[in-house]
Parts: sequence; structure tokens; C-alpha cells
Amino acid sequence: MSSMTNSTSGRGHWLGDLRLVAHQVKYEQLAFWLNRVGAIFTVGFSVVFLVMLGASAGNQLVESLGNIRLVQYYVPGFIAYGVMSAGFNTLAITLVVRRETRLLKRLRLSPLPSWVLIASILLSTTIVAIVQVLLMLVIGRFGYQVAFPSSWIALLLAVLVGIMSFSAMGVAISAVIPNQETAGPVTSIVFFVLLFLAGLWFPLPPGSGLAKFSNYLPVRHLMIAMDRSFQIPRGTSPWAWHDLLVVALWGAGATLLSLRRFRWSPRRS
Repeated sequence: MSSMTNSTSGRGHWLGDLRLVAHQVKYEQLAFWLNRVGAIFTVGFSVVFLVMLGASAGNQLVESLGNIRLVQYYVPGFIAYGVMSAGFNTLAITLVVRRETRLLKRLRLSPLPSWVLIASILLSTTIVAIVQVLLMLVIGRFGYQVAFPSSWIALLLAVLVGIMSFSAMGVAISAVIPNQETAGPVTSIVFFVLLFLAGLWFPLPPGSGLAKFSNYLPVRHLMIAMDRSFQIPRGTSPWAWHDLLVVALWGAGATLLSLRRFRWSPRRS
């Protein structure tokens, strides 16, 4: 009887924790979507750029990638952009603002377990990233006749690894940003420089100096993993194990830095 009681109690405890997480995720989603300007810029930025680039240069052929149309290169690239933007930019800025306004400190002192708060923030970030992924797929397919991924499982794996790793990087950079006034400029400058170096706006020539340098950066490897799920260049395997490993290692390093440097209290105090 006692073992059955303990088992029932354990299930009830986990169900209670899951309900807490679900409730907090609902709050996080409401806070995100009710901030209409922030939501529009977060989700709409990739949409606007994909539409503009696809309309202006999307039919150009890229010989280095197997004579595919340029818009076929942009769709997986902006899928990667959406994942990275949600996990890095948006999450980092949110954490810095909450820390400096003492919201994180108040939540830490509340009865809500800290792990529930962190889990709900990461799950909410995942939802925002997936919304952007779906938008890119729909726009690419029905707006520019870009085929869906050759392997949905490979795409899903790349999305999940990207979300986890870039969320860890977002938490890590939030720990070193001194105040909320600098959160937006710091994350935006770092992010867009990395995007330029990784070749989001134009395919990097294989073997070029920029391509070799960008191979040290996680942005480039996540973009390659997304490309492979669409089999870009043509004839390649959809599984980019090496690139996913590099992204995961960056995420692991960011996690270690976050554990050492993350603060719940404002820096200015």
C-alpha cells in the first residue's frame, strides 16, 4: 500500500509541476504577443526580408549550390535566422530587462520554483521560433514554389538543436550585458555581424577566406544544417551531423558560462 501511495503521490507531484510550467508558458506567451510592436518585429523581420529578397533576386541561379534559385537558399537561411533570433536576441533582451527591473529577483523569491520559470521561458522561446519556421516554410512553398524539406526529421532535429544552443547563448550573453539600455544594441550588433559573416545575405564561395573563418561560428553551422535538410547543395545528405555537433558544443559552452555568470539581481544594485 505504501509503495502505491508513494507512486500516486509522485505522479501527482509531477502533474502539479507540469501544470505550473503550462500556466507559466501561457503567461510568457501572453506577455510576448500582447507586446504587439515587439512581436511584429521579432516574427515579421524574417518575413519582410524573405519577401523582399525573394521578389528582387529570388530567381537568380547559384552555380556553386547546384544551379538552384537564390530563393531556395534564402528559405532555409531565414528558418535558421528565426530560430537564432528567438533564442539569442529576444531571449537575451527579455532576461536583461527583467533582471534590471527586479522582476527576476521577485520571481526568485516567490513560491514559484526557479526551474519552472527557466523551463517556461525556454518553452515559450521554442514556440516563437517554431512559429517563424512555419511561416518561412509556408511563404517559401506557396509564395516562391520552394519545395518542402527532403527530410522533415532532419529539419526538426536542426531546429531543436538550434533552439537549445542559441537559447543557452542568449542566457550567457544576458549575463554579461550591464543594463537594459545596452541590451538591444549589443545583441543586435553581435547577431547581425555574425549573420553577415555566415553568409545569410549571399552564398559564401567555397574555400574563401570568409567561409573558412565563419566555420568557427555556430551561426554558419546551423545555416548549413538547415540547408542540408533541403538537400542544398543538390545531392547532399540531409543529415549534417558535424554541423549540429559544432552548434551543440557552442550551446554546451554557453550553458557552462551561464551557470557561472547568470544573475537574478540587477547589476546596478
